[in-house]
Amino acid sequence: MPSPLDSIRVLDLTRVLAGPWCAQNLADLGADVIKIERPGAGDDTRSWGPPFLKDRDGNDTTDAAYYLAANRGKRSVTIDISGAPGQQAIRELALHCDVVLENFKVGQLAGYGLDYASLRAVNPRLVYCSITGFGQDGPWAQRPGYDFIIQGLGGLMSLTGEADDQPGGGPQKVGVAVSDLMTGMYATQAVLAALLHRERTGEGQFIDLALLDVQVAMLANMNTNYLVSGEPPRRWGNAHPNIVPYQTFKTSDRWIIVAVGNDGQYRRFCEIGGCPELVSDPRFARNAGRVRNREALIALLVPMMAAQPADYWLERLEAAGVPCGPINDLDQVFRNPQVRARGLRIDVPREDAGPVPLVGSPMRFSATPVSYRRAPPRLGEHTNEVLGEILGYDAAQIAAVMADPGRESA
Repeated sequence: MPSPLDSIRVLDLTRVLAGPWCAQNLADLGADVIKIERPGAGDDTRSWGPPFLKDRDGNDTTDAAYYLAANRGKRSVTIDISGAPGQQAIRELALHCDVVLENFKVGQLAGYGLDYASLRAVNPRLVYCSITGFGQDGPWAQRPGYDFIIQGLGGLMSLTGEADDQPGGGPQKVGVAVSDLMTGMYATQAVLAALLHRERTGEGQFIDLALLDVQVAMLANMNTNYLVSGEPPRRWGNAHPNIVPYQTFKTSDRWIIVAVGNDGQYRRFCEIGGCPELVSDPRFARNAGRVRNREALIALLVPMMAAQPADYWLERLEAAGVPCGPINDLDQVFRNPQVRARGLRIDVPREDAGPVPLVGSPMRFSATPVSYRRAPPRLGEHTNEVLGEILGYDAAQIAAVMADPGRESA
């Protein structure tokens, strides 16, 4: 069956996470993604291990698990873009591509003649997406962007973690590089919208995506809470500012989540816990009172929850229609029957390593399904194939674009 982007070719000049995440989404949707990497080194994340992918003999390959997470479906081509032959090869490839993705510092690719203006002169239909930390303009445009810094600078860490006066209080980053990942998702959306525009008008365009812009935008209701009230939201840890009880509780054996959304659920929750007096108490009968008397109520619920094991609570609360759930580690996640039924764990074969374990795309189409055509490629695996197939290069020309593997290109 065809994939949505079967006819689209992407020239991917990105590395690390935000750009590669976008490129992987496009590859899953059927695009031919050509990943350009520095000879002898490649994407930085190839070395971000352990753990590393094992070969068929059980030995470490040179590809870290981190790299595997964001690079399936692509063809790896090694080109030294700091040299004239490599720059010319990129320009020639751009003539045969629909999309260019890059995450170099602002202005850096202009020095190589590979910026939007230069490549647009070669191919006016190009959709050119540039991902930076702070965008193409403004006083901080030249600063490098790192997910951790952006999470702090963009407000996310002011909302994440326990309150300062609580045990373990203080700001926390999210457990994955969420600023990078969300930027990759916004980049995917922007590229698809620009391709639709090109379909209608025949014109390509430039897309300016910044990690800081994305981080601020993704705070959603917390932004509007502040803009409407003038009061910056504070950290609530695992609690909810407007609903009680809506948080984690320690049972007799492990932590679980209880998310009581209305007064009826609260009543059933207390009845299952054998504490009907917490329903009749006028301080707690309605959610507004529970919010106002949060500390008093939680002090009473903590020992109630600790009296029984997690399975006791999960079985009974779920049966009573009280929202609840476990806090799984990844071993438990991938053994979960729903995760298994949805096929989220996939295995994609690679010649040197056998099946590579990966997580599939969550996008499900009835007519144009995603496809996993290639495992995350070995460094330079497709250099000869791509340069010969698309540009007609011979061995000498290919050697010239690769230049000296020890020379820095970015």
